[in-house]
Amino acid sequence: MKKISAVLVTGILLVLINVQVFSQNALQTEKTSIIEPQHLAISSYKTTNLIFPFTIKSVDRGSKDVLVQIAKGVENILQVKAAKSNFDETNLTVITSDGKLYSYIINYTSNPSVLNMVFTKAEEDKTTAFFPVTHSNEAEIKTDAGNVFNANRNIRGLADKRFGIKLQLNGLYINNEVMYYRIKIENQSNINYDVEQLRLFIMDQQKSKRTASQELEVQPLYIHGDTSVVGSQSEHVFVYAVPKFTIPDKKYLTIQLMEKNGGRNLKLIIHNKTIMKARLVKQDL
Repeated sequence: MKKISAVLVTGILLVLINVQVFSQNALQTEKTSIIEPQHLAISSYKTTNLIFPFTIKSVDRGSKDVLVQIAKGVENILQVKAAKSNFDETNLTVITSDGKLYSYIINYTSNPSVLNMVFTKAEEDKTTAFFPVTHSNEAEIKTDAGNVFNANRNIRGLADKRFGIKLQLNGLYINNEVMYYRIKIENQSNINYDVEQLRLFIMDQQKSKRTASQELEVQPLYIHGDTSVVGSQSEHVFVYAVPKFTIPDKKYLTIQLMEKNGGRNLKLIIHNKTIMKARLVKQDL
């Protein structure tokens, strides 16, 4: 009887030890790391620059009250600005090509104390700007953009109009690895239009207003006819040369025009079926 009891006690102890070891291993396996967000104050009067050590792959705004764009001609500098004063606290998420996620809590301030934030993997990288890689020759892109500027209109029906300002996509062309978007702004009012932003980005097709929007900036390789002002009773044409792309299901391309210190903001929604109609640059020229 004593032998049976000793064996029984030993067995129970072994079971308890195995359960404890298993629990410790499970806890170690399921260990969770928390990424603490950084606090960032932005203004509608000044631009804040976030400089990353790798190229930017994805940007997610928690609110449309935050304006973001990747700095023209580079791939690792994100420019952030408030669309209006005193907006409610929101957030911003950035993912870079090394797979790292950056998280920010965004608040409004009229006079931000920090305008440039640098995130580096090494001290010597602090002022590095990464430029996009393309197989096309720069001179060829400029020539093609000029030709597209003068080409026949091949896109119809894509326009938005508000307060005497009309935004229109009337040309879409491709040559090798580069696509050319011809964008026309008509100012039919007597007030000059100061361009705050004219940018292209890919967005998810949202089914719920509560779902955060995922957006990916389409960084231009070259802009023909770049200007900051469209005069009263006049029109201006831009040609955006961008790396070629098509749009996955449940996404669309947005062309957004924002007025500086104004409310005449417009946007165009372009689906993949329109992009697939791009003509060869030399086909019409």
